[in-house]
Amino acid sequence: MADLKKLNILMCGTGEYTTGWTGSGASKSDKKIGVVALTLFDLRRLGKVEHLGMVGVNGGKFPAIREHLQENIAEVYKDLDVSFEGFPEEGKVDPEAYKAAIDKLSPGDAVIIFTPDSTHYPIAKYAIEHKLHVLVTKPATQLLSHHTELIALAKKHDVVCFVEHHKRYDPVYSDAKARAATLGEFNFFNAWMSQPKSQLETFRAWAGKDSDISYYLSSHHIDICAWILQDKAVPTRVVASAATGIATSEPYNCVPETEDTITLLVDWQSIKSPKHKGTAVYTASWTAPLKAGVHSLQHWYYMAEKGDINVDQAHRGYDVTVDDTGKAWYNPFYMKYSPSESGHFDGQRGYGYISIEKFVDASRSVNAGQAQPGDFDAHGLPTIANTVVTTAILNAGRISLDERRPVTIKKEGDQWVLE
Repeated sequence: MADLKKLNILMCGTGEYTTGWTGSGASKSDKKIGVVALTLFDLRRLGKVEHLGMVGVNGGKFPAIREHLQENIAEVYKDLDVSFEGFPEEGKVDPEAYKAAIDKLSPGDAVIIFTPDSTHYPIAKYAIEHKLHVLVTKPATQLLSHHTELIALAKKHDVVCFVEHHKRYDPVYSDAKARAATLGEFNFFNAWMSQPKSQLETFRAWAGKDSDISYYLSSHHIDICAWILQDKAVPTRVVASAATGIATSEPYNCVPETEDTITLLVDWQSIKSPKHKGTAVYTASWTAPLKAGVHSLQHWYYMAEKGDINVDQAHRGYDVTVDDTGKAWYNPFYMKYSPSESGHFDGQRGYGYISIEKFVDASRSVNAGQAQPGDFDAHGLPTIANTVVTTAILNAGRISLDERRPVTIKKEGDQWVLE
């Protein structure tokens, strides 16, 4: 793909996943130097990316972010340019700075969105309407109706729109999906994902106000389950339950609506066999212990009529013990931060990196006329069209919590609807 035109990209969001920088300094998680910006800096070094921009709300953060990137990326890896154009200007605060940043782009350029959940839809909509390719982090939207609208808009404006469900590129998960296809009708799925209570400080600005832990974390494993069951079964009913009390107490003091742990119980109906029904339980929490040895504790279990699959993503048989901090389990399959023998960034095989590169490659191939955006729907990639069931389940779960009732999911023609 070396002969394809390089892609100009705007990064929306300046936080932990983009830069590794949080409001209180460098992140203490497993993403200390971020994922998005680092990946794009490397793709620029490799000739796939041209101009990079980054937009947030507060331009006053950029001096600290640039210093962080210079010290922890440019001075660590060889030949890595960490320059970018920042929006809004330093000293300015503008919640809609993304509009000015997008207005400077041209059709065929791209936008990567890693912002609070409630902002995904308006930013993605604005970008797509400007004929820009879009990669939006999970959840794509909070409302099923908004997700459906983005599907239509991406088709209308003939642009690529992916959702950044990077776990689809985890070699264990993708292999498990292939093996699940041989196990017959689906019967049961159970997923757990949690992060330590310290995340409540990182996400204090929006936790419980603009989104919840189910949208933020369960979106990962709901998507994996929906991906495995694509063309095999459909969700029909969602009931949600939540635990509370930790996030809203000292020292976190989140808003009263903040749940600690959310569980969704989902009924699935086989497409081919009326008598086969399955059950899925998806649980997510951001009130896990602080010193569990992993940042994200995550595992899932899948059972079908001819066998089962058990995946523990948190413990990969690789642990390190240090006197001061104790034992920790690492996952270099996600992002490898240690440099190569030549001193260059060496994380191109990590599925966090691959997820972004797949989007860049798809956008460049469409710009060159080598592919159509709709082609990627058939490739098992997390396109906006291929991920609508995940949003339907998440949205139904939120309604179930708020209205204390089961929520039905069904398809009317080509549209998924909630009742």
